[in-house]
Order: sequence, then structure tokens, then C-alpha cells
Amino acid sequence: MGLLRIMMPPKFQLLALLAFAVAMFFLENQIQKLEESRVKLERAIARHEVHEIEERHTQEGLREREAPSAAGSEDVVVIYNRVPKTASTSFTNIAYDLCGKNRYHVLHINTTKNNPVMSMQDQVRFVKNVTEWGEMKPAFYHGHVSFLDFTKFGVKKKPVYINVIRDPIERLVSYYYFLRFGDDYRPGLRRRKQGDKKTFDECVSAGGSDCAPEKLWLQIPFFCGHYSECWNVGSHWALEQAKYNLVNEYLLVGVTEELEDFVMMLEAALPRFFRGATELYKTGKKSHLRKTSEKKPPTKESSAKLQQSAIWKMENEFYEFALEQFQFVRAHAVREKDGELYLLAQNFFYEKIYPKN
Repeated sequence: MGLLRIMMPPKFQLLALLAFAVAMFFLENQIQKLEESRVKLERAIARHEVHEIEERHTQEGLREREAPSAAGSEDVVVIYNRVPKTASTSFTNIAYDLCGKNRYHVLHINTTKNNPVMSMQDQVRFVKNVTEWGEMKPAFYHGHVSFLDFTKFGVKKKPVYINVIRDPIERLVSYYYFLRFGDDYRPGLRRRKQGDKKTFDECVSAGGSDCAPEKLWLQIPFFCGHYSECWNVGSHWALEQAKYNLVNEYLLVGVTEELEDFVMMLEAALPRFFRGATELYKTGKKSHLRKTSEKKPPTKESSAKLQQSAIWKMENEFYEFALEQFQFVRAHAVREKDGELYLLAQNFFYEKIYPKN
């Protein structure tokens, strides 16, 4: 190359360098294309191998379902320990509408006086029922019961927990009017505070017990569980335990304000139970059935008064924590296009599967 530079005029040297650069660029481009082709080929081979494995597993699954020993093949239990006035009835109606079509059982956990805390002996009975009641599986349990840790009872396969929570003040306002006027689900049923015409704002102004900050303390203990400290109003330990359980023990926790997104994500994650849930939520009558009657939104003054309390700050911190977690999960699962939500396609695959046989 040095000899050529001595013998060639500068003009030809420049042309030679340009030709060399073009040749190198072309070569690198071809190498890049070959690399991309190699990656595509590897992916195609991997997908083919996965398809073969899935086909084999499908055939094996069919043979297992035909065999008498396949009784535990659908040993799945979902528990929805629903918080009052969070659109829980609306969501539960979807499960009832789908259970026949999707072939699972729905069971309502009806505790005496709606007490969310079970006695020790009832906890044992409930865990035994959920885990051993084979005739009811797959099953969807729902009820106003605080979180129960199944691992404390030596259970190897825990149920799948889900839940929905709501803005603390909006939930309390809804519950306040529900006790006085009921809802359109069972309009003829007489409620505990029926006849009391006092508005929520009047209650807050008068310092009434039904709208006191202590009444906000509900979503935290529902997630905290069956520990005594969970029900000590204003306990920071209960708040941290509720956060821990939400992240570690629940498959998904939605928010009332974004219920459709919650339903869509559950259908993607648990199609065995929720196949068809999104369409039902959009078009079905029952999904939007229950609405509290005579509800009046609180004034800014009433909300501000409640927001001064340490209890509201803790319940709101938990709500914001749950909302952030839900939005994080949703951002990695759902996209919006032309005003419609759609689920992202599978974004992982398997490769280098050995042994080949």
C-alpha cells in the first residue's frame, strides 16, 4: 500500500481509498445481513422446536385427561377477598356469568355479620375446604374476608389472590350513602341507616361517627390480614404489611377507577376463568348493575377536612402504592390505539432446547 501511494498520483490515491471504503462498507453490510439471517433462522428453528414440544405436551395432556387419574389436572382456586364498595359486586357478577361457560364453580364466603376476621378454627376449616374440596375445583371464592396466609397451615399449593381497591374518600362516601339508601341491585332491601337523611357533608361538619377518619381504615387491614396489629387504626406496621402482601401474595390488584383494564388483564392472565370477560364487561348488563342510590359527591371542604387526618394519609398512601403497581403491570401488558385497549403479543421465545428427542 505504501508503494502504491508513492507510484500513484494523489487523485488516484483518493479514488483508491474511496473504493476501499465502499468495499469495506459493502462487506460489513453483507456481514450484518448474514448475521440477521442467522438470527432469524435460529428463531425459526427454536419456534419449530417449541411447536413440536407443545404438540407433544398437548397430546400427552389429552391422554392424561382421558385417564382416571386426571382428577387434579385443574386444581386451581382463585380468591377475591373483596373490599366493600369498590365495585366488587359488579366484578363478581362477571365471574357468575362466565362460570357455566368456562366450567368452574363460584362460591360466596358469607361470614356472620360480615366480619372480615375469621376465628382460628374457621381459618383451619376454610383452608381445608379450599385445598381439599376437589368437587368444587376449579373454583372462584369471593367474600368480605381479610387476607389469609395459607402457608401458615402447611399448604404447598396456595390459591391465587386478586382484589380491587378504590380512592379512600370515594369508597367511604359510597358506603355512607349505601347504608342509608341502598343501591339498584336490591332496591327493596332495608339498610341499617335507612331514614337518616343527613348528607355526608353534614356528617363531616357535625363530626359524626359514620364519616370519621377512623372509618377510612379498611383497605389496609383487608390486605394486612388476620394479625391483631392489622386492625389497630393508624398502625404503620399494618400499612407496610399490606404493601408487602399486595406485591408478594396477589397476582393482580386493580382499582375501581380503571376496572376495564383490570378485567382485560385478568382475562389474559387467567383465561381458564375469565375468557370472554372483557367483552362481557363492555356489553353485559350485569357488569354495570350495582350503583349506590342518592349518592352526593363531597365538597372540597369535607374532603380537605378528612385529608388532614393521619389515617387518610396512610390509606391514601396504600391506594397510591397499589395504583402505581397496577399501572406498572398494565404498561407492560396493554396498549391503547384509536381509543381501544389491546393486549401486547407474547414477547419472549425459547431457543437452544436440549436434548432434541
